[in-house]
Amino acid sequence: MQNQNDTVKDDAELAASMSAEQWGCCSVEEPSFQDDEAAKVPYVGDKEPMSSLSAEYQAGSPILLEKIKVLDSQYVAIRRTRGDGNCFFRSFMLSYLEHILESQDGAEVDRIKVNVEKCRKNLQSLGYTDFTFEDFFALFLEQLDDILQGGEESISYDELVNRSRDQSVSDYIVMFFRFVTAGEIKTRAEFFEPFITGLSNTTVDQFCKTSVEPMGEESDHIHITALSDALGVAIRVVYLDRSSCDTGGGVTVNHHDFVPVGTTNEKEEASAAAPFITLLYRPGHYDILYPKVLNNVEK
Repeated sequence: MQNQNDTVKDDAELAASMSAEQWGCCSVEEPSFQDDEAAKVPYVGDKEPMSSLSAEYQAGSPILLEKIKVLDSQYVAIRRTRGDGNCFFRSFMLSYLEHILESQDGAEVDRIKVNVEKCRKNLQSLGYTDFTFEDFFALFLEQLDDILQGGEESISYDELVNRSRDQSVSDYIVMFFRFVTAGEIKTRAEFFEPFITGLSNTTVDQFCKTSVEPMGEESDHIHITALSDALGVAIRVVYLDRSSCDTGGGVTVNHHDFVPVGTTNEKEEASAAAPFITLLYRPGHYDILYPKVLNNVEK
């Protein structure tokens, strides 16, 4: 039987082998124009029916339109995020917090708090001073406490969305994820180094300093793998691109599940087999997808 480390390595190699078109995330050719346009879009939008995605591509590629039909059969809604280079982290942020708010899974909150503390200690052991990251960690933990109902500070679903659109909250949580990601990459530098060298021809430290920690820097398979592993949260990424996926039974849509290292018991394996976070990747951008049925409840 293949061990967990081999499985994770295979996943990373598969992701690393994907084309530049699939993984070129959030890059911009005309920064000033693109930034102006992005600023008109909220950090996270409202849920929209999948028909809004069809309308966007109505005059586009027939392959894309066929793939959108497949997505429409599987997902009930899409939520768009601002294309400012932080779209992966914002999508992950809201999707994860939505899940906790809707499920009220206190055991999951306790579990992830343990992992967050491990991430804090990793950063400290790597030489980061507490003041550089402590506020970001504190704000994320505050959101976890507030979305569990029954407390004096408990918040509603609408308030969660509003906070995700508030720069003072949203950007801080994005920075929390960026520090967690950088800490995981540096702690497991031997694992990540071959992929970083192949992608950017830089050292692990340089990659984290220039491509992970700064706001607005694009995310790719390395970021997703590191965040998933650090927090122990599986992530499904669905690809909407022009690649041909006709298997004889019609057009299909590719996806890749990032399964965190260490999912060894049956409960964790079952969760990893059907991640509750699903992101739509189009060349250059991530948005949130909502499955039509999740644990027999429409999300």
